Amino acid sequence: MQLYTLASGSSGNCALLTGGAKLLVDAGISCRKITTRLAQTGVHPRELDGILITHTHADHIGGLRVLLRRSPLPVYASEAAGEDLLRRVPEAEGLLRPFRPGETFSLGGVEIRTFATSHDAPGSVGYRFSDGERTAAVVTDLGYLSDCVREALAGRVDVALLEANHDPDWLRSGPYPYPLQERVLGRYGHLSNEACGELAIYLAQAGASVLVLGHLSRENNTPERARETVRRMLEEADCPPVRLSVAASDELCGPFAVPVRGMGARCG
Repeated sequence: MQLYTLASGSSGNCALLTGGAKLLVDAGISCRKITTRLAQTGVHPRELDGILITHTHADHIGGLRVLLRRSPLPVYASEAAGEDLLRRVPEAEGLLRPFRPGETFSLGGVEIRTFATSHDAPGSVGYRFSDGERTAAVVTDLGYLSDCVREALAGRVDVALLEANHDPDWLRSGPYPYPLQERVLGRYGHLSNEACGELAIYLAQAGASVLVLGHLSRENNTPERARETVRRMLEEADCPPVRLSVAASDELCGPFAVPVRGMGARCG
């Protein structure tokens, strides 16, 4: 099981899971970029087993309309997100496979557990994947670490994409207007570097091998700041060693997988 990020940031988000099934998580960049970056991994859009939507903000579904016109694939979203999606992306009509947050289903031999996340979008969810040997998770766009998220990620998650959106001090002193600052900092906003560190500790102590920091704010964070904050927190908590990487905002990164000899991952 391998995880790639095709883009991860406030301007667009898209990830690919391979191994047993080929699954796209979100489609928040242009269809052209999705197709080009999939090709770099050796995957054609029509080979995908499905598209999983976390929520319906533009930076997560911006390329979906054109992608579905060219490659009509099943689209999985929570019931509430699906209703909103059909208003925004009529091309999903007939392709939508709705579920209730908390439900589990399987695609191509991969078990997919869904769980609710605290974000200001209808039916926002995260995903945990298992092929029977390895597990992976995508956990971005959440205002705080709820009991629901902790429960869904309990036990070992080998590879996880986590949100490290902002440094709170930089956000307060940065260019965002006050209402937007309050939204980002609120319980339905985005995880700070420190909150990401808490989740990283939780996963590392349970046996995670690879943690990828994503959805960084361009104005209120840097890859170096996010990585250093989380790295320091992991060390102070005396966690087992993990491979810590940062996903790029607008380029392919990966593969991220349980480390084996000679295997590297693009994007530090």
